[in-house]
Amino acid sequence: MNSESVRTHCLSFPHATENVQWGNDLVFKIAGKMFAVMVLEPPAKYVLSFKCTEEKFNELIEQDGIDPAPYMARNKWAALERFDVLSDRELKELLRNSYQLVFDKLPKKLRTQLAEEADARPSQSRGRKPKS
Repeated sequence: MNSESVRTHCLSFPHATENVQWGNDLVFKIAGKMFAVMVLEPPAKYVLSFKCTEEKFNELIEQDGIDPAPYMARNKWAALERFDVLSDRELKELLRNSYQLVFDKLPKKLRTQLAEEADARPSQSRGRKPKS
């Protein structure tokens, strides 16, 4: 993966948003809560960080090129030195899990509201004619 494919993947999650914070970091959020941070301008030691379960965090930081994320390690965030430290499939799964971990911690009322809004949106496939 690269920065553009990571951005596209993160923004594919329901209600995911992005904004630039801290000068040169692109922060992906759900309901104002971060689930991934990507550095926009090199040089930087890390290109991407995200939330993990404690078990996955401990497993990841044993690999070369993956460290506890600065300032966020106590919250089980891992930081990648390069995008190719993990396979595309594994990185996509980890980003999805990060999003889900943050979503699951949102207040129940907010989770319900977001789910209802997603259900109320017309599906992208609605209104299209099937291909012949």
